[in-house]
Amino acid sequence: MKNSFFLTGMLFCGILFCALGAGCITSDVLPPGPPDVPPLSSGVADEVVNANTLFAYDLYQTLKSDKENAGKNIFFSPYSISTALALTYEGAKGTTADEISSVFHFPKNDTVRQNGYQSLIASLNRQNSAYTLKTVNALWAEKTYQLLPAYIETAQKSYRAEVRNMDFITLPEESRQIINHWVEDQTEDRIQNLIPEQAITPDTTLVITNAVYFKGKWVLQFSENNTKSATFRTGQDTSVAVDMMQRTDVDAHYAYAETEDLQILRMPYEHESGKALSMLVILPKNDDIALAETALPTKELAEAITEMKPTQVKVFFPKFKLETTYLLPKTLTTMGMPTAFGPEADFSGMDGTRDLSISEVIHKAFMEVSEEGTEAAAATGVIIGRGMTVENPVPIFRADHPFIFMITDDETGMVLFMGRMADPTA
Repeated sequence: MKNSFFLTGMLFCGILFCALGAGCITSDVLPPGPPDVPPLSSGVADEVVNANTLFAYDLYQTLKSDKENAGKNIFFSPYSISTALALTYEGAKGTTADEISSVFHFPKNDTVRQNGYQSLIASLNRQNSAYTLKTVNALWAEKTYQLLPAYIETAQKSYRAEVRNMDFITLPEESRQIINHWVEDQTEDRIQNLIPEQAITPDTTLVITNAVYFKGKWVLQFSENNTKSATFRTGQDTSVAVDMMQRTDVDAHYAYAETEDLQILRMPYEHESGKALSMLVILPKNDDIALAETALPTKELAEAITEMKPTQVKVFFPKFKLETTYLLPKTLTTMGMPTAFGPEADFSGMDGTRDLSISEVIHKAFMEVSEEGTEAAAATGVIIGRGMTVENPVPIFRADHPFIFMITDDETGMVLFMGRMADPTA
């Protein structure tokens, strides 16, 4: 298992609209490049995985610092957002590219970045009969608009993106529905109506979509008969009633570690062979979620995760369902990429002009945790417009107060899903 922090497994759909003049792609549907690119060695993707992890932590800290999110659940797909913006970055130049690279920590070397994504996407799409995990990319282009061949080639080869022609000029609403239906199909209907009405106009020239979907069963499933109503403390003087699952039997062995302030638990999902996925939970020993939040980027937490050992643990964990929506231009501007949203934006790597800028970034995410396992999905829209041991006591992991969680790819350490559970009933 890599010591590059962790990875969350989840479903994502990334959408990028480029509003411009006119252009064309030669066929209605172009193939996504080599369809059977074998997974490269895991080391090829290391820099991309590490970049995603850094972005995950940065975005989490930015979201939790926003007053609008105070005391609220947080949930997003860092993989989803960074993959959509990686496709965007491939067409960025100058200061625009520098700022995007800085926020997302993308490798500056084109070969390292592009081979890394090619390897990672191939790895995530390896078949496993025990769970479902898939990720796909697509470019939807106005049929009269000319994208640069080099940009299309990079999207196809490195991101396995298919290319489709659309009629945004005369059929914007129909085009929106087609893309939304694609998103729904790729996410098993968990993300619906990603692109809102009137978001696509005759000025739209390109929409970039990325979708990721995950559904898996726990290795150690919880019995519904043992799920009981319990109190979840949401604040110093507030609480809610939740359905609390539990595994307290002698067979409940999990990878587990402790620090002075935290308990860390890894709950694995079933897998037949190859890629192992799991949920990593970081629970403060008292009710102060800030202890977990401030520990996220630290070496001490990374070392504790690396040193986790199989231990019998009495686990109490709430059932919950999450649905979140974020509008991210302000957030990404705060994080350090303002130029992409203004008149000085340079996405000339897409079309050879300086006419494009990002007008909106929308992110939606879904997750449901039950006795059987987990289902997760997310979608991102980037709209671009012109202009343990026997001798020791058995630990009790009682998640009855706010905690941080992630679904992780144990092989690469890529963060697919990440969130804060503040109130399971919200």
